Amino acid sequence: MSLFQLKSEYDPAGDQIKAIAELKQGLQKGEKFQTLQGVTGSGKTFTLANVIKDWNAPVLILSHNKTLAAQLYSEFKTFFPDNAVEYFISYYDYYLPESYIPQTDTYIAKDASVNENIEKLRLSATASLLERRDVIVVASVSCIYGLGSPDDYTDMCAVLEVGETIERNDFLQRLVEIQYARNDTAPEKGQFRVRGDCVDVFSPQKDDFIRVEFWGDSVEALTRHNLVTENVTHSMEKTVFFPCKHFVLPQERIESAVESIKKEMIGCVKQFEKDGRLVEAQRIYQRVNYDMEMLQEIGYCSGVENYSRYLSHRFPGQRSYCLFDFFPKNFLMVIDESHVTVPQVGAMYKADRSRKETLVDHGFRLPSALDNRPLKFNEFEEMLNQTVFVSATPGKYEDEVESPVVEQIIRPTGLLDPVIEIRPLDGQIDDVIAEVNEYAKRNERVIITTLTKKSAERLAEYFQELEIKAKYLHSELDALERVKILSELRRGDFDCLIGINLLREGIDLPEVSLITILDADKEGFLRSERSLIQIAGRAARNENGKVILYANKQTDSIKRLLTISQYRREKQQKYNLEHNITPRTVKSAIKETIADIVGGGLKDKANILEVGGKQIKLKTSQSKDSVEFVDANIDFDDLIIELEKEMLEAAENLEFERAAELRDKIKELSVGKI
Repeated sequence: MSLFQLKSEYDPAGDQIKAIAELKQGLQKGEKFQTLQGVTGSGKTFTLANVIKDWNAPVLILSHNKTLAAQLYSEFKTFFPDNAVEYFISYYDYYLPESYIPQTDTYIAKDASVNENIEKLRLSATASLLERRDVIVVASVSCIYGLGSPDDYTDMCAVLEVGETIERNDFLQRLVEIQYARNDTAPEKGQFRVRGDCVDVFSPQKDDFIRVEFWGDSVEALTRHNLVTENVTHSMEKTVFFPCKHFVLPQERIESAVESIKKEMIGCVKQFEKDGRLVEAQRIYQRVNYDMEMLQEIGYCSGVENYSRYLSHRFPGQRSYCLFDFFPKNFLMVIDESHVTVPQVGAMYKADRSRKETLVDHGFRLPSALDNRPLKFNEFEEMLNQTVFVSATPGKYEDEVESPVVEQIIRPTGLLDPVIEIRPLDGQIDDVIAEVNEYAKRNERVIITTLTKKSAERLAEYFQELEIKAKYLHSELDALERVKILSELRRGDFDCLIGINLLREGIDLPEVSLITILDADKEGFLRSERSLIQIAGRAARNENGKVILYANKQTDSIKRLLTISQYRREKQQKYNLEHNITPRTVKSAIKETIADIVGGGLKDKANILEVGGKQIKLKTSQSKDSVEFVDANIDFDDLIIELEKEMLEAAENLEFERAAELRDKIKELSVGKI
């Protein structure tokens, strides 16, 4: 019997049947790499679910950002409700890394807000991997950063059985060692409550609690209780209490590590003093001694991960443990949007290394902190077992590893790839104006892509002078504004959106039926084969989808786009004729965004949003007796990710005032998060 139980009201259709069969066959033959090349809207996730259901080992699905990871998590949770589908992403609502800028003598302390709900999901993911095999973990690329050793994590687990002989106080001491805190009044996750011979343990991984009942020096009963009613949900003969943090160690390990860390610190102090750098010598001496005192007293300190080499007994240069180490060797890796995710994994080590080298050189961290790092790309490759790349436009790496390609071109909706026309550059603006006016009469939207931000702004201003409803969109706009503009485009508040790179993976604009690409023959990143295919795909959700390229010559990228589009359309049309399918535009509800609500009455009313079933308060009401609850489908995670990205970019560019403003905005949006 298979580990995974797929539940769906739909059966595979079109290319899904062939793709599922080919992927399964490749896995059975032991193919290390395969590529699922599926067009937008072809149901790639459902195909993967059908492949996974016959895979008898844990699965890791890797995405390049939190938003897409959340979408995948939701979909796989629906497909496999009886299995352990877990979510592992960075647990920060906002994050400013520790850094130092020598040119201005500016030290930026680590500033972060940990999302307790996400931390719970991370702990749940590692706990499931240690407890069972029917596990699917959907993770962002942050999973290649360091975690504690899985062996240490397992050894620190507290296991209890009914009838076991153990003193109550010994059990309480064990809970404290794995970072539980006592709270007899109002216990929360990661805490325990003592009532005579009963101990209630509130695990950080679950939304209930376990009651341990003692009779003398033995465990009399183990029961799981509802968090609100405290009613018994079921009894157990055995249970495992996992640590509250991934970095937990026995006291004897901490003592030996402290000795080694202080020895390295003394060496650094001597070297700084020898070089006449007394400020740096004093700085590293004070910091390390303070951290070691915290570590010895409570078993944890801020920035404990920077001492992970000693705490986990690793050699200099040896990689950190990460989420991959919690998986068995025969796990299946699925890399979503691989053309973006794989390069992102490859770039993370160098960026982290540069920042930490500066900290080490100026006495803020010990040299051993450099070994607290994300995986190098060759280390990432070594940890891969069998891997499926998923992308509409596979990247260079997929070609380099000679990954067999499995095509998925037929859409369940019957929609075809858009028609592509090439028109001359001369008079391209006048031609675009005529097209926009024509499509506006049909209540259909147009996207225009330019080569620069300035040209996008100027073209939008020119259109507005001609009384054409148009707006521009690019990276310099606030994340709130970008989300709001896309929502307005879908609602029909304006007819034409102008920008540079509007091909972001996951963008859903079924109302857009025309894509126009200005200066399409200017070969480069924005007019590469992959970019052209991605932007053309934005018109593939509309039955009238069309793409116009303005070019005086056909570049290699344009030729490749035309070849691929023609091949796909012919195959799609043939399938529709054989199965009597009439293409229909994708119908997708227009979501109310946070930007819509924030842009409204913040001055006059409170805004409490329903996000994922949780109430999120955006701003305190000036009228305390006026509170409005809004039931909205909001891309909250997407908004936070965009703001985080802008904040980090501002910090890297030394724009600290803007970084602080963005940090405060993230805090404001996160206030009242439950």
